[in-house]
Amino acid sequence: MKNIVIAAGYATRLGELTRNFPKPLLKIGDNTILGRMLDDIDRIPEIDEHIIITNHKFAPIFAQWAKEQWSKDEGQKTKAALDLSPQTADRRWQKPITIVDDGTETNETRLGAVCDLLFAMDKFHIDDDLLVVAADNLLFFSFQEFVDFARAKGTSCIMCHEQPSIEKLQRTGVVELDANNKVLGMEEKPQVPKSHWAVPPFYIYLKKDLDLVRHSVENGCGKDAPGNLAHYMVEHTTMHAWPMSAGRFDIGSLDTYYEACELARAGKI
Repeated sequence: MKNIVIAAGYATRLGELTRNFPKPLLKIGDNTILGRMLDDIDRIPEIDEHIIITNHKFAPIFAQWAKEQWSKDEGQKTKAALDLSPQTADRRWQKPITIVDDGTETNETRLGAVCDLLFAMDKFHIDDDLLVVAADNLLFFSFQEFVDFARAKGTSCIMCHEQPSIEKLQRTGVVELDANNKVLGMEEKPQVPKSHWAVPPFYIYLKKDLDLVRHSVENGCGKDAPGNLAHYMVEHTTMHAWPMSAGRFDIGSLDTYYEACELARAGKI
């Protein structure tokens, strides 16, 4: 299973803080947002590689960060290409990490999350189960639970969590589930939500469904948000939803970033 980290956005809502620096590499306490996530995912036995998709503007910063994680004691060398695509480093994590430059330089010319995923799949001829994650969340559970759930169900899977706020449901994906957590339907940003199950940006797409993923955009799937692909897949294959066992902290604005930093200083995260 490959861990695909979608990190090619430009984080315009964080203003000057991320004008020239990628949001996933912002520090929360003594670790980065992305580092905290990889600390968990790297321990999953099924994962054999982390593939981080970024843009041309931030690729050198991710490349430098990868080099800084390199453990020289292992005697491993960093593989570098002039275009930084790919760049691999061996570091405190056990699984190799590959940084992919999608070639874009501005928010206006971005490929979009779905096309970034397809770009990486095509570039590396990926034919394996995928864990696909957004890189701007702090999580209070382990992705191992999600992987175990998908293995038990034998289907591609999404996550979900109960969201009581109608206003917040209107800004995200919402799913309907049966008693066995099979997804019956999914809507993106519904004005009248049919359930209180919100969908965060974490997905497992099994190898058997990758042809659907590869041809999703040409068959009408939206490109921009990772939830567009989940919505498309729900309509074309059987999927289940894992109810999150604990919460998450979405770093979506300056206020939430500073709040996370305060929680870290207080030792609460």
